Amino acid sequence: MSKASLSHTRLWILENVWAKITSIYTLQILSDTSGFMYAGIAFLDAVRASSIVPEHGKPPTSKIYAAVFHMLKTGKSLELVVGSYKLLVDLNKRFPRVYLSGMDDSRISYNSPSQLVVVKEAWSPIIECLDNATAVGEAGDKQSGGSLDPSSFHVLIEELAEILSETKFLAATIKPLRNMLLFQYLVIVFEDDFLPRNATLNWSMQRESLLSLLLGSRKINFKGLMKDCMAIICQLSQLLQSELGKHLVLQESSESKLSKNCYSALSLALLGVLKDTCASMEKLLVMIMDLDVARKKANIEGYTTRADSPRTPLIDIILDELAYHKDSVPVFLKVFSEPKWKLEIVVQYLSKYITKPSVRTRKPNDHTEDSTFVGALKCFSNKTSTKSLIKKIGADVVQFLLAHGYQAQLSILSKGNADGNIAGDKEGGVGALVDLCHTFISAFDSLRSTDEHMEILSIVKEALFTAATIISMKS
Repeated sequence: MSKASLSHTRLWILENVWAKITSIYTLQILSDTSGFMYAGIAFLDAVRASSIVPEHGKPPTSKIYAAVFHMLKTGKSLELVVGSYKLLVDLNKRFPRVYLSGMDDSRISYNSPSQLVVVKEAWSPIIECLDNATAVGEAGDKQSGGSLDPSSFHVLIEELAEILSETKFLAATIKPLRNMLLFQYLVIVFEDDFLPRNATLNWSMQRESLLSLLLGSRKINFKGLMKDCMAIICQLSQLLQSELGKHLVLQESSESKLSKNCYSALSLALLGVLKDTCASMEKLLVMIMDLDVARKKANIEGYTTRADSPRTPLIDIILDELAYHKDSVPVFLKVFSEPKWKLEIVVQYLSKYITKPSVRTRKPNDHTEDSTFVGALKCFSNKTSTKSLIKKIGADVVQFLLAHGYQAQLSILSKGNADGNIAGDKEGGVGALVDLCHTFISAFDSLRSTDEHMEILSIVKEALFTAATIISMKS
């Protein structure tokens, strides 16, 4: 028997094994869930041995994919949930749905342009006929293998927001950890599908991404979904930065069937899962903002159609949420680390409150508004504008904005300098870096002279020390 036919035989056997396991479970022949757990773990091991371990392993069938995904969504044991999550992630790496030809982890082919390859027959955890009510409602489970539709994804986000809003986690079930791992897996799928499409700079490819189809669905309220995402990332930030011992407590319930060993395992796993969930939420927000930019560019160039219904850009929703909940500004900035978008958020937030010059010259070219971070820093040289800014948003919020904006700009310039060393433009990059540090220190001098009683925050002290060190080293 050839290797190919042997692999197909194994997959056929796995499908039949899963059918028997689920039928036993459904008929409640097993006296408890432990039997199903052991059978499920054996099934996961068999799928891994069939598709991942062999050098030329075949991707699982849609039924097998759906079975593993079902375990992740509904598993009642830590072993099944974590095992199914890891298997799905590994399968996603081994058998990508979307990728660029001519590129791999070790080398990039420069001789021929990369082309986007989409494996159309590949299974997906997200239903692609998103607004087809018949397909989703009547035949969703049969045709998509239990994949999620937009409304199910929104419910998942709402449940995460509700769970994280609690000061303590109730471990009567494994649902909180299960939902967070499910969300992490979906973000991995979105990322692996969107990034290759976005690299093409072709709107017809970008608009067909799973993320774009999901967000464009009429089954979700985009603004409401994004507000829930903002609430989640801020709640995660507060949990991770607070005294973890007081908050990450798993309370036993009289209805719980989890063993003491499982409670201990959940307690150890929870902190890591929270951190990974926070990172996944940031990735989701960044992808959506990148998609908004691609959409705006396509609209300007005339490539959008009526099907590309307009929506509020995510960055505008973020700015509105931070403006309404000013206490969330430090919390959000501490956990949001992507430099480009972090800097854009800081600059646009400051520009909402910085007083614009009231006098205009006759020649429009004589006055150009500097919408960069350095331009925002220079506005602090005007004491009237600085006083107004402190009054509107508070001294602490201003300090957080400037410190995080400086860190983001420094990160971007440092990366640019590394690239400049290769391109031969080292001096220009160093000059921009030194100018940034001088302007940053000058802005805080003006800020402190405006509010003499202002207490300098620790994050600002660190940023000022970094700026002074860079100036002394580069001068």
